[in-house]
Amino acid sequence: MSFVRGLKCRECGRVYPTSPIYVCEFCFGSLEVDYDYDQIKKTLTRDKIENGPRSLWRYRELLPIDGEPTVGLYSGFTPLVKASQLARVLGVKELYIKDDTVCHPTLSFKDRVVSVALTKAREFGFDTVACASTGNLANAVSAHGAKAGFKRFIFIPSDLELTKILGSLVYEPNLVAVKGNYDDVNRLCAEIAGKYRWAFVNVNIRPYYAEGSKSFGFEIAEQLGWRTPAHVIVPAASGSLLTKIWKAFKEFEKLELIEPVRSKMHVAQPEGCSPISTMIQNRSEVMKPVKPKTIAKSLAIGNPADGYYAKDVVCQSGGAAETAGDQEIIDAIKLLAATEGIFSETAGGVTLACAKKLIQKGLIGPHESIVISITGQGLKTQEAIQHHLAKPFLIQPNLSSFEEHVDFPEKKPFLSQEGAKSCR
Repeated sequence: MSFVRGLKCRECGRVYPTSPIYVCEFCFGSLEVDYDYDQIKKTLTRDKIENGPRSLWRYRELLPIDGEPTVGLYSGFTPLVKASQLARVLGVKELYIKDDTVCHPTLSFKDRVVSVALTKAREFGFDTVACASTGNLANAVSAHGAKAGFKRFIFIPSDLELTKILGSLVYEPNLVAVKGNYDDVNRLCAEIAGKYRWAFVNVNIRPYYAEGSKSFGFEIAEQLGWRTPAHVIVPAASGSLLTKIWKAFKEFEKLELIEPVRSKMHVAQPEGCSPISTMIQNRSEVMKPVKPKTIAKSLAIGNPADGYYAKDVVCQSGGAAETAGDQEIIDAIKLLAATEGIFSETAGGVTLACAKKLIQKGLIGPHESIVISITGQGLKTQEAIQHHLAKPFLIQPNLSSFEEHVDFPEKKPFLSQEGAKSCR
């Protein structure tokens, strides 16, 4: 049973039937999915969710599909990690990491959105799926599309990290590297989508695709014991994830599954590509597109589609915006790994670095609950830190070489010589 009433323009409010469109024909505003919350409220309970599948599809009533899910049956429902050691370093009491470095199968939050997008593409009768991507989406469409039997066309900037290119090629899609940045790739894909009957997940399927990000927010609230935190820090490329986490919280509030939302939403961007953060920090109503120059390539969108909406959510919730430089990103990746054993890609380094600044500035209090959104696996962006790590000790295969080269607090045997003899 579907609870989708259709699509609605986010600007003028005009309604449209459920179809593969994404722009209002009257005002050119973007479209989003409109739900019948009254009907959802009659059927959706905490118990039903808790007894549902251990995937994003436990929130199926709040996702825009008509039938049963057919793609991404094991995606989502990733850990919310109590980050006690990192909390001590940052000087706070209640800190959590929402850890999508382990999201199945391609180790980023994009597995969520693609699960919804491809399920919807199949309902619409498409046989070919496509996307413009800075890497993680390319991996997810390649993998999910392979398992679902779609033909796949993946468009990426030609200077993408090698590990992310390999992470798509292994699934044997049609991978097209474009000489330009993401904004150039996206413009090309909009032209192609207008000519070929393909399901571009972030073009003509975008209203449905974006809804998959809500599952990230639903899980935070459920895993916190049906409450929302005081603060959520979210990395922003297009800005969509931040807006959908907020939408998820507000939908749970509307359905009386949680108490009224008091969360402050904070946006994190790299200094070399921060149009949303800059607009907020300057208290401006105008977002100035930029040419990206940052190691955080997954966030390198100079003209973000949801930038204004992300700004509105941050301001409405009482949140703030921060940026992080390349070295701060690297340091934060290392800090998260060394304290909590979580290896994040560069976007996660941005998020943690910005969270640290927000705490230091007093915008996040030491006794308030905090969730840091970590959206992708560090194995995808190893080249960003490979020259910033210690080298391994190189020794001969004997004890004297080990003790000569490796420094540790007590270079003495655990057992006395006599104790060692007795063990023989």
